[in-house]
Amino acid sequence: MARRAHSSTRRAWSVLAVSTLSFTVCFMVWMMFGVIGIPIKKALNLNATEFGLLTATPVLTGSLIRVPLGIWTDRFGGRIVLAALMAVTVPAIWLMAYATQYWHFLVIGLFVGLAGGSFSVGTPYVARWFPKNRQGFAMGVYGAGNSGAAVNKFVAPVLLVAFGWQAVPQVYAAVMLGTVLLFWFFSHSNPQHLVPSTVTFRDQLRALKDPKVLRYCQYYSIVFGGYVALSLWMVQYYVGEFGLDIRVAALLAACFSLPGGVLRAIGGWLSDKYGAHQMTWWVMWVSWVCLFLLSYPQTDLTIFTVNGPQSFHIGLNVYSFTALMFILGIAWAFGKASVFKYISDDYPRNIGTISGIVGLAGGLGGFLLPIMFGALMDLTGIRSSAFMLMYGVVWVSLVWMYFTEVRRTEVMGEHAPAAPSFTH
Repeated sequence: MARRAHSSTRRAWSVLAVSTLSFTVCFMVWMMFGVIGIPIKKALNLNATEFGLLTATPVLTGSLIRVPLGIWTDRFGGRIVLAALMAVTVPAIWLMAYATQYWHFLVIGLFVGLAGGSFSVGTPYVARWFPKNRQGFAMGVYGAGNSGAAVNKFVAPVLLVAFGWQAVPQVYAAVMLGTVLLFWFFSHSNPQHLVPSTVTFRDQLRALKDPKVLRYCQYYSIVFGGYVALSLWMVQYYVGEFGLDIRVAALLAACFSLPGGVLRAIGGWLSDKYGAHQMTWWVMWVSWVCLFLLSYPQTDLTIFTVNGPQSFHIGLNVYSFTALMFILGIAWAFGKASVFKYISDDYPRNIGTISGIVGLAGGLGGFLLPIMFGALMDLTGIRSSAFMLMYGVVWVSLVWMYFTEVRRTEVMGEHAPAAPSFTH
């Protein structure tokens, strides 16, 4: 029994390591347009809305496919589903280098975007290899593959400057192919992790009627959807707002993307220790403060005083802006882990389907937000309008969370202990 337990533990860690690597590569590919979209925008003379649609197109298919992928993972196992998913994307990634017209990029981007569905495969796949009290940590480690967004910002600008943007999809296709082979040889399957065949599609999708699932979708549309959207948007934001070179802009944008991915494992550990609700509540408040400050546009203010007009400039410089984005990235890393801790606590036998539904909501947020960012900028001419939009979305979550969770706790709800009496 000791030998069997040791073998199971070794396989669990092997699955976690190789799955996290695979997810990192998938996310790197998924975020590709965040960098190569800038020269494409210039070559095709795109406006902000068209650029937003370009960057968001891969996110659409990566989101829509998450529910069926989660269900198939419950049915057939994560190993076969994830390997097949990655293999299917390789030809599309390669073909991206030969696109010349706007519609070419949109169509091929839809197929490249399948890589983004890997999240709802790997999450239940790795979670079921670990005991419940460590599932938050395991899902957090796997979710750290979000740092592929930062890897993209390190790798793609170098390839772009040295060889042209076409080299990026060619190199990424080769990397994806190698990752498929590595994953297949070092991952494992366990028939006990499959959902019984008596469970139907309808049974699994019935979770959509659960108000808790809808609430988790709302939370995740911020901490993941917002993360994806800003990861795609930040490089061109730095270039436009602060006039930086694309390599410097990508490096500074990674200050948001990197902690937003890597620290997810710590968020999983903290969620195991302190609970999903407490972590998510604080994440939303930190996000609210950061987004309020990030929303303020560059402003010249003139005040008429008794000594004549006095002019002031109000606005974030590149250093304070990057510091706030760094804090926001950390908060959202913890939030992504805490939302999935909710899921593993509430739906232990249906993690694949629920994570697929919640992941779909987060991915759709990542698809819609860049388009909305572009439309707002075209409409208002204010770059920070992207953060104004996110600030409003966070308000919705805070209000919803207060009325559905905080007011029902023993501290604040109707079952709270009575206040102490000081009468004699």
